[in-house]
Amino acid sequence: MLKNLFSGLLFSSFLMNAAFAQPEAPKPYGPVPTENQMRWQEMEYYAFVHFSLNTYTDQSWGYGNEDIKLFNPQKLDCRQWARICKQAGMKGVILTAKHHSGFCLWPSKYTEYSVKNAPWKNGKGDVVREMANACKEFGLKLGVYLSPWDRNHPDYGKPEYITYFRNQLTELLTNYGPVFEIWFDGANGGTGYYGGANENRKIDRTTYYDWSNTYKLIRRLQPNIVIWNDGGDRGDLRWVGTEAGFVGETNWSLLNAKGEVSWNMLHYGLENGDSWVPAEVNTSIRPEWFYHPGENTRVKTVPQLMNTYYNSVGRNGSLLLNFPIDTRGLIHENDEKAALAFASAVRNAFAVDLTANAKATASNVRGNSKEFDAAKTIDGNKNSYWTTDENVTNASLIFDFNKPTTFNCFLVQEYIRLGQRVKSFTVEALVDGSWKELAKATTIGYKRILRFPGVKATKVRFNITGSKACPVISNIGIYNAPQLLTAPAIIRDQSGEMSITPVDSESVVYYTSDGSLPTPKSKKYKGPFQTQGKLEIKAIAYDQTSGKSSPVAYEKFDIPRKDWKIVGLEDQKAYAIIDGNPATAWHQAGDKKMPVDLVIDLGREENVCGFRYLPDSDMWNPGIITNYQFYVSVDNTEWKLVQQGEFSNIKNNPLWQTKRFATEKIRYIKFRALNNTQGTDDTGYAEVDIITN
Repeated sequence: MLKNLFSGLLFSSFLMNAAFAQPEAPKPYGPVPTENQMRWQEMEYYAFVHFSLNTYTDQSWGYGNEDIKLFNPQKLDCRQWARICKQAGMKGVILTAKHHSGFCLWPSKYTEYSVKNAPWKNGKGDVVREMANACKEFGLKLGVYLSPWDRNHPDYGKPEYITYFRNQLTELLTNYGPVFEIWFDGANGGTGYYGGANENRKIDRTTYYDWSNTYKLIRRLQPNIVIWNDGGDRGDLRWVGTEAGFVGETNWSLLNAKGEVSWNMLHYGLENGDSWVPAEVNTSIRPEWFYHPGENTRVKTVPQLMNTYYNSVGRNGSLLLNFPIDTRGLIHENDEKAALAFASAVRNAFAVDLTANAKATASNVRGNSKEFDAAKTIDGNKNSYWTTDENVTNASLIFDFNKPTTFNCFLVQEYIRLGQRVKSFTVEALVDGSWKELAKATTIGYKRILRFPGVKATKVRFNITGSKACPVISNIGIYNAPQLLTAPAIIRDQSGEMSITPVDSESVVYYTSDGSLPTPKSKKYKGPFQTQGKLEIKAIAYDQTSGKSSPVAYEKFDIPRKDWKIVGLEDQKAYAIIDGNPATAWHQAGDKKMPVDLVIDLGREENVCGFRYLPDSDMWNPGIITNYQFYVSVDNTEWKLVQQGEFSNIKNNPLWQTKRFATEKIRYIKFRALNNTQGTDDTGYAEVDIITN
């Protein structure tokens, strides 16, 4: 009897323990991030800093023959750079220690083309050292950019250069403390100085650098580093295929370790990739990477920067935002103002998480356990998560505010230590007793942020409609982000007619044409108006209800193109080249072999001192011109070559290209295309303009 009683007690104890036993956590699904990649991902936002001899030559890429004596910044202050980055909410700084010109910002013992032979600090300076010290002082992580391409070094293209390259890597990764990221640009080979050879050198970017052994060196010297590489071999991070500041709406943090990588793979990732290779979105706070005085009025506005944030950090990427250091050796005050205002806008957007006052429930909870219930998504703990039973891949969470609540932004994060799983989801709101879909999206990953028109609702429903395995959601936030007005668009057409268009059709536009800043007391825009001559237009969009204004839109116009004629082309669509609208373009198919000429009659003689070229910004269209010659003429018979060269980095950054020359009194211009980015004979133009004196 005692034996039977004892057996019964054991069985009851077993049942009780089984009832209270916690279900097992999900196992990792597919590739997962390394600890180095996790530390990097959680940084989210950090700075790029571009500074070199290019800063003093107004170039995008130096050729490698620029005079070292030009490098003599009078106020260089890396502490100012670090302070601004810290105040802007950034977590680190990547310094361009050597760009394509080969000029080194540290006193490398392997080349004379460095700061050790510059006038700055009588050759005793070291920008990398000052940057490392400033980062340490302000609690920022240090990263380093080292260009694999070197237009100065005589051995570039030969095996000997790889030894030089690795020697410089060793200097940078052993002498300046911890380095969180090493950055290798994808530009490899082309025309250069090369120690006086002045020639065009080509390399096979997939084999020349012997990346596998270079990576071994890097990881031995800096075990906690992540490697960014667009140079033909898979690193820890990937480029997103554009420098415009966004990654694909679908963004898998996966690629295959081997094989070719297409643009689509860079931009969207690869759903079934075998390696964890997340996306880093690199863009500049100005149009270009190095400082150009003409871009002081082209610093990105807060709405533009916020849009970049939502399309990078808000799409499962990180944001690497560049500051072009000016000729003084400082971050320009316009850039500082924009960066700090951007930081304030991000703080304001996510200051109040409305889930703090909400109750969370789930349609399915793994093992019905509190360990994995809906409340884990709003507990503020990045290491806790809601998940479902093993084979449940479609499920919902509901957040009940218990009263009508206004919001316009939804944030969700997966617990990516267990892999990226979610393929699709929707967000709904309970409005007046009915569910209304607010947004739908595909991937989540580390962080996904969706914006939509403001809505007042009592409940929000998050529906996972597709997942590769049981979803694992670590965090959800719901916000009512302040609305930001976007600056209006300013366009002058070929006839000289000016149009100023607000992005928000309900806004009122005010403008000036005398260089002064517009206010609600300035001239009110009522419709297109005719203009003549050179002028500057500044405009704002103004919301009369809130009393808020957009950033100032600014455009500077040279002479009108009313009398211009395109010579020798019967296709009237070619006039898109001079119609004043950057959104229109004209392409000439490659049946005419390069070089191919575009000849324009200005209608009368003008004093011309430069020209501008805008390529078609649609990267899918062919014919972005990289190498050119520019001729001028009085009579369309005798021509004078006044400019020739390259449009550096135009493939990845297809912006206005400006080139200047000594003033010539002429009537005709000839823009000769020599090469394009694809190596074909196609040519494409969005706009061509001149600069008059």
